[in-house]
Amino acid sequence: MIHYAAAAASDRGRKRSSNEDAFGFSVECGVYVVCDGMGGAAAGEIASSLAVDEALSVLTGRDAAVPLENVVEQAVYAANEAIYSRARRNPRLSGMGTTLVGLVAVERRVLVFNVGDSRCYRMRMIRPSQNGPEQSESEQEGPEKGILEQISQDHSLVEEQVRTGHITRAAAQRSPIRNVITRALGTQSMVTPDLFEMEAEPGDLFLLCSDGLTGEIADPLIQSILAADLPLDDLCARLVSAANKSGGHDNITCLLVRVE
Repeated sequence: MIHYAAAAASDRGRKRSSNEDAFGFSVECGVYVVCDGMGGAAAGEIASSLAVDEALSVLTGRDAAVPLENVVEQAVYAANEAIYSRARRNPRLSGMGTTLVGLVAVERRVLVFNVGDSRCYRMRMIRPSQNGPEQSESEQEGPEKGILEQISQDHSLVEEQVRTGHITRAAAQRSPIRNVITRALGTQSMVTPDLFEMEAEPGDLFLLCSDGLTGEIADPLIQSILAADLPLDDLCARLVSAANKSGGHDNITCLLVRVE
C-alpha cells in the first residue's frame, strides 16, 4: 500500500492588494485542486473559490462505480456552471473566470486535469540503477536525482506559439502576452479539461501551482528547491519565498502531494 501526504501555501505576493488564488484538498479522498481567479471587483476571488468548492464537492463525493475520467469532467463542468451562472445573475461579476489544475489519486493511479495555465509538475527520484546504458559513468554514480517534469500543458497564447515553433521556450518566458490564456472556467457556457493519467511511484512529488510561481522562477530553481530533504510545509514556504524574492508580481499558490 502507498500513502499520500500534502501541504499547501498561498500568498498575495508583493504587488497585489488581494489574493485571487484558491486551493483545497482532501488526502483521505485523494483530491487536490488549485485555482487562479481573474476579474474585477473581487470577482477573481469569487470565481476561484467557487471552482475549488464545486470541484471538491463532486470529487470527494464520487461514486466508485463511475469511471474516474467521467467524474473529473463532471467536476469541471459543475465548477464552470457555478461561475458562469453566478456571473450572469450579477452584472458586476461579468467576465469573471479562473484557471484550474487538479489531481485525483486512487492508490497508484493518478489523474491530472487542467484548464488554463496553472500547472502540475512531477518530481520523480531516479536511482542510479534506473539509468540507461547510454548515460555516462559519472551520471550512473552517486545518490538519487530528482527529475522535474511538467505534466499539464498551458492553455495560453505563448504555449500555442511554442508548440507551433513560432517562438522558443525562453522567449515565451519574456513575452508580454505570456499571461493571456485561451481557456478558463466560467467565461463560456462549456469548457473541456485536459486529462493526463499516470502511475505513481513511491517518492514521487507532485506540485500544483498558479502562474504566480512559474512566472517568477524557472523550472531549474523549482527542481532544486523540491530536491531538499524537508517537510512539505517547508518546501511550500521556500517556493513562495523564492517567487517573492524574484518580484512577487502575482498571487502565489503551491500545493505539494508526496507519494509515500
